[in-house]
Amino acid sequence: MDKLTEKLLAWADELQDFHMPSWEELPDLELYMDQVLTLVDKYLSPVIQTEKHPILTAAMVNNYVKLHIIPAPTKKKYNRTHLAFLLAITSLKQVLTIPEIRTGILFQGKQVGIRKAYDLFCREQEEAIHFIKQQINGPIHLETEATRLELIAVKAATRSFAEKLLAEKMIALEQQYLEEMEKND
Repeated sequence: MDKLTEKLLAWADELQDFHMPSWEELPDLELYMDQVLTLVDKYLSPVIQTEKHPILTAAMVNNYVKLHIIPAPTKKKYNRTHLAFLLAITSLKQVLTIPEIRTGILFQGKQVGIRKAYDLFCREQEEAIHFIKQQINGPIHLETEATRLELIAVKAATRSFAEKLLAEKMIALEQQYLEEMEKND
């Protein structure tokens, strides 16, 4: 096994400890903006590269409030609901647009409620992150280790595209459904 493979496997091992806090694990107290930003960073920094851009900023949070994606804070304080929304939005914006996220959140919230939707999101996110190790250890037998690693990268990128395509289609259908429900009300 070469050094690149060793590093990749070590990283995958670290990801096995990744955990998204469930609804009940989120703090049940009011938080100020800086505390919210710190918590989101703490929870998501293992899986979001902060070298590229900050995970979450106060300006982003304020924009989400203005766009009615999250509720407005009460007296500049944020609660468990805000934190759940921000964790989901921050994760999802890595692959979806803000309007798509808004539609998905509205749809899920109406279908099963915010708490259940958030807990489902956390379980699915953890499962997807933990799947990375299986992809690396998968039964790909090629002539060289470099070729095998390149194939893993290509497979991950193409699966990512296909999964994004599926998510976008589902969200578009959810938007149509929500619009039809509004017309019927």
